[in-house]
Amino acid sequence: MSSPSEKRFAGVLGEELQTLEGAGQSRSFSAGQTIFSAGDPGDGFYVIESGRVQITAVVGNNEPRTLAIITAGDFFGEMAVLDDAPRSASARAETDTVTFFLSREQLLSLLDRRPRIALNLIREFSNRMRALNQKYLDEIIQAERLAVVGRFAGTIVHDFKNPLQVIGLAAELACSEHTAPPMRAKAQNRIALQIERMTNMLHELIEFTKPSGQRPVHSPVSFARYMNPLAEEFRSEIADRGVKLEIATPPPTVDVRIQPQRLTRLFYNLLNNAVDEMSGGGTVFLRFFTDDTTLRVEIEDTGSGIAPEIAQTLFQPFATHGKAHGTGLGLTICRRIVEDHGGKISARSEPGKGATFIFTLPLAK
Repeated sequence: MSSPSEKRFAGVLGEELQTLEGAGQSRSFSAGQTIFSAGDPGDGFYVIESGRVQITAVVGNNEPRTLAIITAGDFFGEMAVLDDAPRSASARAETDTVTFFLSREQLLSLLDRRPRIALNLIREFSNRMRALNQKYLDEIIQAERLAVVGRFAGTIVHDFKNPLQVIGLAAELACSEHTAPPMRAKAQNRIALQIERMTNMLHELIEFTKPSGQRPVHSPVSFARYMNPLAEEFRSEIADRGVKLEIATPPPTVDVRIQPQRLTRLFYNLLNNAVDEMSGGGTVFLRFFTDDTTLRVEIEDTGSGIAPEIAQTLFQPFATHGKAHGTGLGLTICRRIVEDHGGKISARSEPGKGATFIFTLPLAK
């Protein structure tokens, strides 16, 4: 059976501390009792003989955080002794605890006489710092995950609130016995538009949560054959919003390897953003350029341009930049689609001019 001395000095400093067994003091603490508090003088050093001790510190908004739970063979209270400063943390006995206490003078004398103890202390400090760093890294990652979930929830609640209200009012109007057929048809159209809007926002959220860096299944497509009908479709959709679409340079007859559905989403996101910036009407210009390996697409609008203070955050998630509707994920998704196709995307804006978004796609070999 182990003797009290063997239990007391079972830790990293056991061999060195045995020389001071007669000089130290045995101190007992009942469960819940404070051993020392942050701000107290660093008068000594403790080794746990039995029991369990909780080390806490106040961080952030004056909230106590548990830094460590230590048990028999561990030591604590050494930092304030070594740097001759007040305690930076508090220690409390979680269970009935017996400790071996060395005064500051005794510990410093031991360090002078036994250099090996200093090396063991450094090793123990390093291990503790590694464990503490990992603990807070895990907490930071968890906090970031929760923050993203919170922003998702906030986005969904905020952006779905308006369409749901419109749907509710329109449904009430459509179902009323006193509503004339033209008004009922108009209400039904409003419901359909709001459902489409909500569906698009859900698609954006789903697209955003897909793993990045994965290349979709591409197929070789003639870009001119793909682009011309898409441009005509979009031109007809924006005509009633007072915006014209001009093809400044025709789509080139080159082959690109794309996933047409995702690339169409890219064009719609960028073109709709341009139209949204021109509430009073305007023009969107489409330009296409090629070299030996790359197709470059430019989408320019005659809106108010990109404010310098938001230029660096355009493609970051949840950055809506004053838009009344949307998830704030549109441009983030655009970047992901372009990069998954092996291209790059950027934006520029000159004073007094609108915004121009540029993206590239590699040509099919």
